[in-house]
Amino acid sequence: MKTFLKEVLIELRDRAENISDLIFLVPSKRAGLFLKKELLEIYPNQTFFVPEILSIEEFITTISGLQQIDNIQTLFEFYETYLNTYPHLEKENFETFSNWAQTLIYDFNEIDRYCIDHKSFFAYLSGIQDLNHWYLQKEKTELVKNYITFWESLLEYYNNFKSHLLKKKIGYQGLLYRKAADDIQSYIQTEKRKHVLVGFNALNNAEQYIFQSLLKAGIGEVFWDADQFFIENTYHEASLFLRTYKNQWEYYKTKPFQWIKNNFSDQKNIKHIGVPKNVGQAKFIGKILKSIPQTEMEKTALVLADEALLQPVLNSLPDTVDSLNITMGLPLKEVPLSSFFELLFNLHKNPNPKGLYYKSVLEILNSLPSYRLLGHTSTKIIAIISRENRVFLTLEKLQEHANEKEKEILKLIFESWTETTKALNNCKKIIQLLKQSLDKEKDALELEYAYHFHVVFNKLITLHTTYKYLSTIATLHSLYKDILTTETLDFSGEPFRGLQLMGMLESRCLDFETVIISSVNEGVLPSGKSINSFIPYDLKRAYNLPTYKEKDAIYTYHFYRLIQRAKQIYLVYNTENEGVGGGEKSRFLLQLDIDKRPNHIIEKYTVSTEVPRLSNKLVQVKKNEAILSKLKELGAHGLSPSALTRYIRNPIDFYYNYILGIKETDEVEETIAANTLGTVIHNALETFYTPLENTFLTVDAIKKMQHQVESEIKYQFKKEYSELDITQGKNLLIFEVAKRYIQNFLKSELKLLSTGAQLKILAIESNLKAQIQISELDFPVYIKGKVDRIDQLDGQLRIIDYKTGRVSRNDVVLMDWDTITEDYKYSKVIQVLAYAYMQYTQSKTSESIQAGIISFKNLKEGFIKFGTKESIRGKANHEITKEVFDEYLLQLKKLILEIYAIQIPFTEKEV
Repeated sequence: MKTFLKEVLIELRDRAENISDLIFLVPSKRAGLFLKKELLEIYPNQTFFVPEILSIEEFITTISGLQQIDNIQTLFEFYETYLNTYPHLEKENFETFSNWAQTLIYDFNEIDRYCIDHKSFFAYLSGIQDLNHWYLQKEKTELVKNYITFWESLLEYYNNFKSHLLKKKIGYQGLLYRKAADDIQSYIQTEKRKHVLVGFNALNNAEQYIFQSLLKAGIGEVFWDADQFFIENTYHEASLFLRTYKNQWEYYKTKPFQWIKNNFSDQKNIKHIGVPKNVGQAKFIGKILKSIPQTEMEKTALVLADEALLQPVLNSLPDTVDSLNITMGLPLKEVPLSSFFELLFNLHKNPNPKGLYYKSVLEILNSLPSYRLLGHTSTKIIAIISRENRVFLTLEKLQEHANEKEKEILKLIFESWTETTKALNNCKKIIQLLKQSLDKEKDALELEYAYHFHVVFNKLITLHTTYKYLSTIATLHSLYKDILTTETLDFSGEPFRGLQLMGMLESRCLDFETVIISSVNEGVLPSGKSINSFIPYDLKRAYNLPTYKEKDAIYTYHFYRLIQRAKQIYLVYNTENEGVGGGEKSRFLLQLDIDKRPNHIIEKYTVSTEVPRLSNKLVQVKKNEAILSKLKELGAHGLSPSALTRYIRNPIDFYYNYILGIKETDEVEETIAANTLGTVIHNALETFYTPLENTFLTVDAIKKMQHQVESEIKYQFKKEYSELDITQGKNLLIFEVAKRYIQNFLKSELKLLSTGAQLKILAIESNLKAQIQISELDFPVYIKGKVDRIDQLDGQLRIIDYKTGRVSRNDVVLMDWDTITEDYKYSKVIQVLAYAYMQYTQSKTSESIQAGIISFKNLKEGFIKFGTKESIRGKANHEITKEVFDEYLLQLKKLILEIYAIQIPFTEKEV
């Protein structure tokens, strides 16, 4: 296959040009690298001096005599100009300034690249802004006046900024182009070598003037990479710029426009492939690469229109790709370490007077860099925060369980960043510590990440030292993010071996037999109309500045030029209309149908994801001797009613909780949870009633309790979670609910006593235990539990369980005994009867027993007693007799035998 660069060199060789005396100008450094490779093939076994090969940026830098500065430095230099221009006016801080200045710098750049008459341009622009606001009112407000003054001042800002940069011999890209255009004539007088301009397309006005000057002086020759089909079809955007040069350049009025080839009409196999989601594209690209023979891999280019696909694609490459050259860098913002520093900035830029917010602290401690620095101490601190339910933390609290070295690390991470110098120094020290924690061989990639972040923070320190404008952490964070978007982690590799993985701009001047392009979607290829500029569209048109139309034409040219000489073309797009990288397929795919030549074979596919058939298999765990041994231990210790009801609800949960000992992870509660509310109410009532054990309840005792409710509830909340704020928000409401529950309960007690009832408190929070005699088992099994209250109402023994949730009479009245071990609905029956049975066996009492529940959410029901009845309409019998216990024990034994039967596995229940 004859590439464009090879064709250019063959033409020069056939003309007997002295290749060493030429200067080649190419669109990019990468194109220059491939040009050198082609030189070796065109002039084999020959000794010659390699010609000077310059990218257009290098050539412009040479002519202008200025050093190009990046966007960040440009912003700082412009701020200096801003402060020194009209110093009598009130000036914004750097953070506010940077929000609009970057857009203005972009506009300055465009004005200079296109060599616009800036005086008339800025006058025109301020006139438009004035016109836009004249109708507001006859007398302009101070705000409007300041706004108009700003636009009128732009010319002065521009002139001063330009002078400021030229004095320092530095400049942004546009200024270098304008200076180069101004100095091209001086350059031509001193440089007589021939300049070969290779593979250019969209030229700004400065480039056009420089190129035409070289052509006019007879020391320039242009090799366009044009195609006959696009040049002849005037509607086609792929040749928009080349047609303009052909028709408008003075040079081509007397000279032919050469280098129009006919490659697009050659034979091509084009596949349009729709794949759902970005990761789907990456996976399918891996399949395409697997189908390409290794011998053809060097002639293959994988072009990522959306560079965010780089990591998914790298993770999806097949084993057949044994060599890879990546010409795009991985943006540092995609590196895992960037999220760690993002968390740090978010924590420190808005400090909370209450302390460090637990969620921010946990996110940082759970990150890999924290684990690298602190090891298991980070896990220990996380557990303590959760256990103590600390919503806001101090550095001292975090350092409590750390050694001296770890205390210093925690100080670097969590101490207040009072000002930017401290923040930068802390970040730099963190990176040094990370570097020391990494192994050179095992963690080579992470070391590379750390080095690049070291460079980023060094750059920030230099800027801060030089310019002194970073006054707040928020400003520093904003600048850090700007730098992070421009910095990349570059890959090293053999440039001409294996698969070539690149972005659209890296493909300029390069040709491949097989081309795979990803993300061929609207909004990506082409990128759409989003241009960040203060210049209105009409003004851009009036001064021939590029608009979205020209931007689309650039993408069109790159797209068609890439497939111009290719034989096998895969165009992959995202079929999903929503989400990242989603949207409709690119207009280029539709245009390829219209542009279809006789030799083109276009095939269209839609890839559907292979969805495995999901079988809803219930988890099943077979019992063995180890499990049976654990069950025996549980039996000897005592099975609680909640353990038995957990088994009824779902045997697999019982296995996880009671056999494996897996508990729910403690989590910090910002809002009081339902179980915490229950604990607080239980503890408060225990405090009130415990001193009254074995005495009759009196009105005075209850009234005394009523006066202490608020202070007791506060104490219990403080005791349960010392850091919990109950003075505002949802927690205050829950605090009030707890107070109301207890007040209402005490009122119900008073009401009961007012009827003349005698109420004796026998026990509060009594621990009970009883053995269940099961002849089929050769080991003892006990049940145990803590009953909330045992009392005697007018001689009637009552076993009472408190519930903060809603309970109705239907929950504790039974018609069919067989249902209690099958339906979780009757879990409360199992619970209250277990307490009753344990009290019955422990006290050996012969008096009748009643057992039931007091529901704080349903206090109007009073004491909700367990009962049995023959039919739905029948009357319930609430007395718990020996016959009731016999029936209950029969069901309980059946349940326990099922739990202990080795042949019956723990089987998950369908929810």
